[in-house]
Amino acid sequence: MIEFDNASLIYQTGTKALDNVSFKIEKGEFVYLTGKSGAGKSSLMKLLMREENLTSGRIYVDSVEISSLTRNEIPYLRRSLGMVYQDFKLLRKLTVFENVAFAMQIVGASQKAIRHRVPIVLDQVGLSNKARSAIDNLSGGEQQRVSIARALVNKPTVILADEPTGNLDLLVAMEIMDTLESINRSGTTVLMATHAAEIVNSRPKRLLTIDDGQLVRDVEGGVYHLGD
Repeated sequence: MIEFDNASLIYQTGTKALDNVSFKIEKGEFVYLTGKSGAGKSSLMKLLMREENLTSGRIYVDSVEISSLTRNEIPYLRRSLGMVYQDFKLLRKLTVFENVAFAMQIVGASQKAIRHRVPIVLDQVGLSNKARSAIDNLSGGEQQRVSIARALVNKPTVILADEPTGNLDLLVAMEIMDTLESINRSGTTVLMATHAAEIVNSRPKRLLTIDDGQLVRDVEGGVYHLGD
């Protein structure tokens, strides 16, 4: 569960990134986060990851109030949140298997656990036959699947996907959506920031829209226009 309770973020420059935003996302939901560039979507994601902290208000993840976490507690929060980026952020010198394994290594998983878990996740995203492949030998869609596998490998309760289809053509983007929806059906909550009207409107779900730091729309199955 994610809850924003009158959450505001004002940068030192005076820019108000979020302005008294309140909403709840229940466990197992798939929610789109939309809005123009600069509207506050990325700031919202950064707050969830505690890359930024609130100016006022509260944010809860799995009933834990995260704005008061200490520096030592933040890594435990991030284990419950899997992050998928538009530009993949993969380690180019490592293989597919090694990229996914790295996410387990940094949280102290044993080699036995890694050898067991990574193949399961690669199979889940359709990359079982690519485990030993170099990243540069993969298509854009395959690289995004590696990114999803890496986000999923530590069994997070929430996947945060920041424009995960932004660098992909529509056909490949729809395949990535198939993967995210499959993960969601297994019980993982998904919050996906996107500008892709074709995806939002062809696969309707709950839609949150941020404009100038404020939550201006929260509808089930809402239609999204690129000008929104």
